[in-house]
Order: sequence, then structure tokens, then C-alpha cells
Amino acid sequence: MSPVPAASAAPSTLRRSGRRLALAAAVLATTTALVVASMTAHAAVPPPAAGWNLVWSDDFTGAAGALPSSANWIIDTGTSYPGGPANWGTGEIQTYTASTANLAQDGAGNLRITPLRDAAGRWTSARIETVRADFKPPAGGVLALEGRIQMPNVTGTQAAGYWPAFWALGSPYRGNYQNWPGIGEFDVMENVNGLNQVWGALHCGYAPGGPCNEFNGLGVTRACPGSTCQSAFHAYRFEWDASVSPQQLRWYVDGQLFHTVSQSQVGDPYWGQMTSHAGYFLLLNVAMGGSFPNGVAGATTPTAATVSGRPMLVDYVAVYRRGGTSPSPSPTTSTPPPGGTVDAYGTIQAEAFTVQNGVIVEACAEGGQDIGYLRNGDWARYDNVDFGATGPRDFLARVASGAAGGVSGLVEVRLDSPTAAPIGSFAVGNTGGWQSWISVPGNVSAVTGRHSVYLTFTSGQPADFVNVNWFTFRR
Repeated sequence: MSPVPAASAAPSTLRRSGRRLALAAAVLATTTALVVASMTAHAAVPPPAAGWNLVWSDDFTGAAGALPSSANWIIDTGTSYPGGPANWGTGEIQTYTASTANLAQDGAGNLRITPLRDAAGRWTSARIETVRADFKPPAGGVLALEGRIQMPNVTGTQAAGYWPAFWALGSPYRGNYQNWPGIGEFDVMENVNGLNQVWGALHCGYAPGGPCNEFNGLGVTRACPGSTCQSAFHAYRFEWDASVSPQQLRWYVDGQLFHTVSQSQVGDPYWGQMTSHAGYFLLLNVAMGGSFPNGVAGATTPTAATVSGRPMLVDYVAVYRRGGTSPSPSPTTSTPPPGGTVDAYGTIQAEAFTVQNGVIVEACAEGGQDIGYLRNGDWARYDNVDFGATGPRDFLARVASGAAGGVSGLVEVRLDSPTAAPIGSFAVGNTGGWQSWISVPGNVSAVTGRHSVYLTFTSGQPADFVNVNWFTFRR
């Protein structure tokens, strides 16, 4: 991984790890940012302007000290994805946690991500990513990603190593970590070392080099308008415009356009690689140290002069769409069932999940599809599963495994959150092959009513250990 050579360069944001491969027109006045952000704190999510639709948002209006909603966000922890490279592949030196000291709503409409240094000099911070991974423009339409953010209020030598970011990654990155930068990365806002600058960048193609000049990316930087990035909230916005040909990517701060990349600059097949998949998930984090701040500083960061405890404040994050037609359901979404519910006691096809983390859909030897390459930390969510007034006695899943000797894990059922305590589970190891299917029962505790059901996968080894074709509950 190459350090960033100068303060004017785009950040090096290589985020890779070792896991298996997974399956220029002018800017139109009507496509500028929806609003010019005021400098008042705790603004509500802006309502959509004429022709736009708000498709997802989080206003962080929870109680003081509360974590962000688990229905909206996954909290990344540690120093890598499971099985991934150390330091998230960027050289950053902090450990991410789910502690409310690092990550919490403040009770006044903001999310705070706070880097902290302990007495031994070790840094902790926080990183979250959206559960949804299907954000993309409708065919012939426009997608907008927007966040109203105040960067950590620290400058000068005390800010060395601070690296706040609001960005998006292509959905195939989940559970792969070898396909960057081909699947695409949109850096809506990045900043380092307390400089009054916002960096916007695109990562694509291949590294090193390629159409996006990796590992730097195609990036531009500018100062925040009016008040500095560190002293006030600003609205950072990214638009992907599929209504023009060639398509355009655009970056704004407080409604002011500062960077544009066209489809023709990227070219084929690289544009298709980053736009033809299911969509993108969003991330918010504050890293400490690493290739980008070190490259800009020309020295290793953070330093002894770096101060602890200056949070990034996030007022809201919102996703808007305009025009076009809705995309077809993708592997990360499913068509709502008739009547809006799923019968817990019917056969639930594993590939019919609503949202997933680390799951790959593949052809199944028994017909149809299964979900595969499942390992520790992966999960799939199935919404509106109705257990009725009388709960099940057990559940049954159709599974297969070609895991190596000594590799096994648990298939678990959880309700309403991927981190809730399991209500049932069974252990599985090698069944004779990844398409050698057997039906395995597991007891479940009493449950009634309608729930989001999570199949989660837990193992003491980092390797894939199971595929799932279908599951059901039995009375």
C-alpha cells in the first residue's frame, strides 16, 4: 500500500482482505444539491425537493448514550474484518469498538464518533456501516447520498492522525475483501490532520494504476465554504446521475459542486464493474493514523502532540432518488411476500432474504439457489416472519458443507437483531461436500407473533463452514 505523496492528492483508501472471490454532460441546474446547509446544529433531514424521493435516512434522535439503531447500522469492531488484513488494510492504528465511549447518540440529534487514547497510548474509535447495501440510482435516474457532519474540532499539531470519513462501498465487497477497487468506492467526505479541507474521490478499476489512478483514486480537495470544516456542520453530498449519457458522478459541499467524474473517464469494463452490481452500503468512521494522514503529514501519525477525545458529529445521513424506474430486485433484496408476511411453518428459501452480510447466492444442486460461503460473522435477515399465537418446537434447515477437517460452526436463529441472543442453534461440519445436502433440526425457545428472523453463522475458525438451501419451523 503506497502512502499519499502530497496534501493535494486523493486519499489512499485501500480496504482489502483475504477471502474468497464472490460470485459527460454538463451539470444541469436541476441536479445540484437539494439544500445549502445552514450552520445551525441539529437540523432535521431535509425533505426531498420537487422530483426527488427520500428512500432512507437516520436522524440520530435517540437517547443520550444510546448506540445507533441496529436496524440501520452494523458496528464494525477490532482491527479488521474477520480474516482480513491488519489495520483495515490502510495502516490505521486504532481498534474499533462498540463502546458508547467511542460511539453514541448525544440526545440532541447527533451521532458522536470519538477517538480515545488510553494511558498506555492505545487508540480506540468507531466505524459503522449501513445494513442496507442496495443504494443505487433507478434506471435512468439519479441517486444522492448526503450527510450533515461536523469534523472533529481539532487543528494543528493536536490533530495529527485524525481521519474522519463518510463513504460508500460496492455491496460485493461484503464477504469478499479481494474485489476492491473493482466494485467501486465513493468517498463523499474525507479529511485528515485537522486541515480545513474536504476530499472527494472515486476508487475503481484495478490497483495499482488503472482508470482511477490507484491507490490514490480520482480525487479533488477544497476548503469548506464559510466556516471551517472543523468548527461547524456542513452538508457533504454525492450524486450518481444515470439520467445523462455518459453518466456522471458529482461531489458537493453545502450545495457547491467541487468534483465531477464521467463514465467516459472510467471507461469499460471498469464502469460496468462498479455500477452493475446490487448497489452500495454507506460507512461512517474516524480512523487514527494510516497511509492518508501519514502521506499528507510526511511523517508517522498520530504523534505525542495529538489530543484524544475530539468527536466527529453526524447530524443526519440521507439517501434520495430522482426520476427513472425502480431497479429489479437484486440478491440483497427480496420482493415482499403476498399479504406482507412469511409463514414461519412453510419452507423459507434461504436466498429469499431481505438483507444480508457476507452471504453469496449460488446455484443449488437440488434446484433453485442456496446461500453459500458462510462463515463466522455472516448473517441473513428475513422480515415479517409470522409465528402465530402458538410457538414452534424446533426448526429444520437444509445444509451442506465441504469444510476442511476440524472446521465447523453453529447455524443460529436470532430475532430482530443480528446481535440478539440466539433462540436456537445446531452445529454442523463437513457433510461430504458443498452440495451434499442433509436436513438438521435444532431446538428453539418459545416465540410468537411477527419478527425479523436472522440466520447467523458462528465459528471459532475463519473459514467457510456451511451452505443453506432452506429452513422452516415446526410445531
